[in-house]
Amino acid sequence: MRTHLPTTIPERPRERLLAHGAQVLTSAELLAIILRTGVKGCDAVSLGHRLIAHFSGLRGLLSADAQTLLGIHGLGAAKTCELLAINELNRRALEEDLKSGQALNQPTHVRHYCAARLGHLSIEHCLVLYLDSQFRLITSEEVSKGTLNQASIYPREIVKAGLRHHAAALILAHNHPSGVAEPSQADLSLTRHLKQALALVDIRLLDHLIVTGGNAISLAERGEL
Repeated sequence: MRTHLPTTIPERPRERLLAHGAQVLTSAELLAIILRTGVKGCDAVSLGHRLIAHFSGLRGLLSADAQTLLGIHGLGAAKTCELLAINELNRRALEEDLKSGQALNQPTHVRHYCAARLGHLSIEHCLVLYLDSQFRLITSEEVSKGTLNQASIYPREIVKAGLRHHAAALILAHNHPSGVAEPSQADLSLTRHLKQALALVDIRLLDHLIVTGGNAISLAERGEL
């Protein structure tokens, strides 16, 4: 008489996470936990793989806007809202770090925050981080949005906003959608003019970051300030 051994059922992503920790799961499995269900002929893990491939990675997926996500087969309103919420929670967590500690002592956090805000955008955006006298984040504001190659940034508007927020210092950041991190002559000129304008009202320009994808280069570290 043949004895049939019990078949071991593979652990599902949620079970593996609880038993072994989130770090052992693949990105697609983590997405599957969030998505919960797949679509016809495609389970949640397979859907996770498809989404990561479609957006060329997690950063592209988690940075996509609502309209883009809703246009993807398998992502209805509920799943779209879940993905948008995750990205916003990540941004707020990074922001909390900058509000509770000195930006000068957290250059990595500053870069991650700016990359999360700007790294995925297909046209140039400019972001300003307004800091108090202890270099803690007061608030951040987008001050311009331009074409693929240029954003219109007016130093006087940044100075006015700095005074309105009672800022003692600020950090400027903008993205290069081309992926080329090297500062242009326009970037360097803007940095000089903004530094001079801010000095007139006793506000310090700490840095100008150029964001490409998930990275950011510092003009202060390159001696351009």
